[in-house]
Amino acid sequence: MKKKTDVRLLTELALLTAILLVMNYTPLGYLKTPWGVEITFMVIPVAVGSLILGPMAGAFLGLVFGLTSFAQCFGASALGVIMLQENPFGTFVCCVVNRVLVGLIPGLLYGRFKRSSRLRSPGLALCCFLTPALNTLLYIVGNWMIFHDTWLNVSVTTYGYTGGDGASLLFFMLGLVAVNGLAEAASGLVLGTAVCKALEKTVHRSEVRSAA
Repeated sequence: MKKKTDVRLLTELALLTAILLVMNYTPLGYLKTPWGVEITFMVIPVAVGSLILGPMAGAFLGLVFGLTSFAQCFGASALGVIMLQENPFGTFVCCVVNRVLVGLIPGLLYGRFKRSSRLRSPGLALCCFLTPALNTLLYIVGNWMIFHDTWLNVSVTTYGYTGGDGASLLFFMLGLVAVNGLAEAASGLVLGTAVCKALEKTVHRSEVRSAA
């Protein structure tokens, strides 16, 4: 029985990894906005893997997501190119390490919720919303901590930023991606919750019954 479960886990993990790669190399993964910041839907498979397959699977999918994001810094993303030139290690942290946490944390949180049949459904929806929201927050905070001078000297002047350093810059950056973050969180809530519930009712229905 355990061998069967392991094979299913690896199969589902491989499928979600393939979906991430397809999304990364097609328009399905990113939606470009007029103000230059991209809305990403790549985080949805990460959320599904983290909540259905567990936090370690989510961390692996976050790693895949992060590596594809890091790869874009070698020419595909204008901001990524600037970040890579300024601080390669910091760029890796913002793109990869943060995304591993994005896959890990919601899975750990949902592990608490699903112990209760009453909290399972609202917890699932909350974590599906939290995953993209956490992705946006960690990315912006990481940028602010590591690349605030780069933002001040190069990027934010493009958008008319005239404030000072420190917290005001952080709030400006959060405001710049507020619409994007809300769009990503909404898509995670709707699509992620729907996919997770469908998987729990079909492929993983025995696990749901045993936890109830």
